[in-house]
Amino acid sequence: MSCQNNQTSRSDFILLDLFLGTQAPWIPFTFTVLALLVTLFGNTTIIILIRADSRLQSPMYFLLSQLSIIDFLCISTFVPYTALAFLSGNNHISFIGCGVQLFLFTTLVGAECLLLAAMAYDCYVAICHPLGYPIFMRPLICMLMVVGPWLRGLLNALIHVVYTLTLPYCISREIYHFFCDIPALLKLVCVDTSQYEKGLFVSGVIFLLPPMSAIMASYGKILSIILRAGSSMNLRKTLATCSSHMTVVSVFYGTAIIKYLRPKSYHSPEQDVLVSVFYTILTPVLNPLIYSLRNKDVARALRKVLKNRE
Repeated sequence: MSCQNNQTSRSDFILLDLFLGTQAPWIPFTFTVLALLVTLFGNTTIIILIRADSRLQSPMYFLLSQLSIIDFLCISTFVPYTALAFLSGNNHISFIGCGVQLFLFTTLVGAECLLLAAMAYDCYVAICHPLGYPIFMRPLICMLMVVGPWLRGLLNALIHVVYTLTLPYCISREIYHFFCDIPALLKLVCVDTSQYEKGLFVSGVIFLLPPMSAIMASYGKILSIILRAGSSMNLRKTLATCSSHMTVVSVFYGTAIIKYLRPKSYHSPEQDVLVSVFYTILTPVLNPLIYSLRNKDVARALRKVLKNRE
């Protein structure tokens, strides 16, 4: 039978039920819903605090607010649908819905890759060039550091999503994933996609390795300067300032590299789902907790708000 006869119309896809594969599905379902609520509440709180507290009106916290927006939108893109699908027993997602989910997720992941590098640069300038900070991080530069990641993420997503959704899909519409992801969708295509997969790999390299290299260079320079200064107090202060961002970077880039830059022969659908759970659900939960608990300014602003409400 020819591939043309096996192709489907632009009908629904069927997503993997994330919870039914476990012995007690209500337990991971409950934790996932709690993760969604914690993420939405935590990131909303950070955004409000940064806008309301005058001491948080700086480039560093403006960039942090953008990270919170990305985490807020990222977990909202698919976790509510996953939860509703489990409750209703209907795992179908329309072709258009899948495209929207795919576009939003690809945009947000690409933007976060570049935004984390911008945050590392901000930390580097603040510590290594404190006198020049108002010049290097003036409002125009800061705005470009935010708009740039969003635009590049949007453009990258537009190219890949449009191409992916115009490919011919065969009869099987069951995506072995709990949300629409390009690698999972490509397994349903009934033409050879090996060349495109190479291009997808190159795109992943561009979005992951240069920003990660810039982050490592920034923190390497910071550590070098502090060690040459020979002050243990400055070292502790620097580590306290940058450790939150370093933790976020390690978690996000580590899981993203495992997911997108491993050789195809080392992939398995089960591993991809597990890794995706880590960086799409757990990471957005950890970010507001890390920044609120380890950042004295944010914690101080939160205590101030809570005290005023008493």
